[in-house]
Amino acid sequence: MSQDFSGRTVVVAGSTSAAGVAVVRALSQAGARVAAVDILEDRVQELAVGYNNVTGYACNLADLQAVEDLATSVRNDLGPVDGLIHLVGGWRGGTGITGQSDDDWEFLHSSVLTTLRNTSRVFYEDLAASPVGRLAVVSAQSASSPTADGAAYAAVKSAAEAWTLAVADGFRHLQEGDDSPRSAQHSAAVVFVVKALVDDRMRAAQPERKFPGYTDVSVLADAVQQIFGIEAKRINGQRLPLTAGQLVGLPA
Repeated sequence: MSQDFSGRTVVVAGSTSAAGVAVVRALSQAGARVAAVDILEDRVQELAVGYNNVTGYACNLADLQAVEDLATSVRNDLGPVDGLIHLVGGWRGGTGITGQSDDDWEFLHSSVLTTLRNTSRVFYEDLAASPVGRLAVVSAQSASSPTADGAAYAAVKSAAEAWTLAVADGFRHLQEGDDSPRSAQHSAAVVFVVKALVDDRMRAAQPERKFPGYTDVSVLADAVQQIFGIEAKRINGQRLPLTAGQLVGLPA
C-alpha cells in the first residue's frame, strides 16, 4: 500500500534489528524523514548511510534523560515527530515458573517496557499534535496465552500492550470538549500481534525449518506504512494480528 510520507518524521526505536531495518527501509523509500535509533552507534550509523532520508541516533532508551536529549536532537534535526515505531526488545525464557530468573526479568522489563514508557512519554505531545500521529508496538500471541516457560516474557509484553492501550485512551480523549476543526481524532496507538518474526537471515541459518505461523519482517514494514493512511479512530487502541501474512482484523 503506497502512502505519502513527504514532510513526515518517524522515529524507529530498535532500528538495527531485522525488523527495524525492514521498517526503516520501507519508510525511507516512502519518503519519510526517519530517525533511526539504537544503542549501538556503529550499527545505527551504518544503517543511516545505507538509505535516503535516514538520520542515525545512538541512545540508551532505558535512560529517560537520554531519551529527552534524543527528542531535542530529533526535533532540531528533523522537526516534530509524527510517528514512533517501537521495536526494542528481545526474548528470554526459562524452565517453568521457578526457572524465570531475576536477570531475565530485569532485561525484559528494561528493554521492552521501560524503553516504551520513556519514548512514548517523551514523544507523546508530538504524536498528539501531529495530524497523523502514530505509535506502534509489536507484541506476541503469548501475551494472551502465556506458557510457564515464557512467563516473564509474556508478562512484560502484556504490560507493554496495556501501556500502549493507555496511550490510545489518551489520544481518544484529546478532542473531548474541543469544538475546533481539529476535533476529529487524528492520532492513534496500535499493537501489532505476531507469533514471532522471521527474516531471510533466520531462514538461511536454518534452511530445513518452516517457521509456521511466523510473520516476515517485510509484512510488519508494510503494516507500519498502512496505519498512517487509515483513519485514526478505526485503529486507535486496536490489537492488529499480522499472523496471516498481512494486516487483518481491521474494524469497519
